[in-house]
Amino acid sequence: MKPLAILAVAGALLASTVAPGHAEPISGAGSSFAFPVIGKWAQNYRVAKSDGAEMTPLDIGIDYEPVGSLGGEVRVTQRATDFGASDRPLSSQELERSALIQFPIVMGGIVPVVNIEGIGPGQIRFTGALLAGIYLGKIKTWSDPAIKALNPDLKLPDAAINVVYRSDGSGTTFNWTDYLAKASPEWRETIGVNTQVAWPTGAGAERTQGVASAVARIKNAIGYLEYGQVLRASLSYGLVQNKAGNFIKPEPASFAAAATSAEWATTKDFSLLLTDAPGAQAYPIVATTFALVPKPLSRRTQEVLDFFRLSFETGAADAAALGYVPLPGPLVKQVRDYWVTSMKSGS
Repeated sequence: MKPLAILAVAGALLASTVAPGHAEPISGAGSSFAFPVIGKWAQNYRVAKSDGAEMTPLDIGIDYEPVGSLGGEVRVTQRATDFGASDRPLSSQELERSALIQFPIVMGGIVPVVNIEGIGPGQIRFTGALLAGIYLGKIKTWSDPAIKALNPDLKLPDAAINVVYRSDGSGTTFNWTDYLAKASPEWRETIGVNTQVAWPTGAGAERTQGVASAVARIKNAIGYLEYGQVLRASLSYGLVQNKAGNFIKPEPASFAAAATSAEWATTKDFSLLLTDAPGAQAYPIVATTFALVPKPLSRRTQEVLDFFRLSFETGAADAAALGYVPLPGPLVKQVRDYWVTSMKSGS
């Protein structure tokens, strides 16, 4: 019997033990980075179920709350939700302790955004070292020589840089700080990499929308956001220098160029980061959102896997339209094989 057939049979057996009917919605929480695409997939799933798609007999939908990656990790670990979504890959040891499985669902770029009068999208340039210097509080004004050296043709104000960061536990912050740590030994040694860090300067804002609103409201601000959110908020963004030395525009093609370097087959539980990826056209700050699902297989976890199965099969175009990089076909197959080996009843 094929692996996917085994999973389907297991789900059918579980479903047969439970009387059909209405139940509480499947609940998820976590990444605000991936909230737009998860929300769209949830709409698609509800429509598919209402049209009589062959799934488990729970006549329900998906409720997802974008509380940040750390919040999602905590809730699913405590079994307060049926799944979590995090932009921080958990280690195999963390997964084992919490009896979870983990798999990628979508990828996207994290973009520096600015609110500087006269500076439009893609006009200002940054290196990783420059961004680290700004977030360390060592580069304090937009007229600093280090910024001018990269942007000699821009008219930048002699004004203080207003730094904005995520105040909640955020996978976007995890990937942002991972990139800064790779670019700056000082950042790595003094601040480190985490979903929450002791920021040396600036003001915090909660969740993705909070950062977008703060940057839009505060003159001479800088922040960091998921690419699709940048477009929807109509914010100006910067180009970032990659490992090959090129200043790369944030866009799906450059995110996909970074994603192609990922060697998922060599990982355990898909624990992999895509920051500072090689490649001439690779954007250097790319993140992956991971689903966290409790094990062993149950009626509700089967519903969660059905949700992601349908999303992989029919939701790639929606993900791309929202500015994300959908999982390539071979990676989707790897994920579904992983479900079979990892999500066994009683495991």
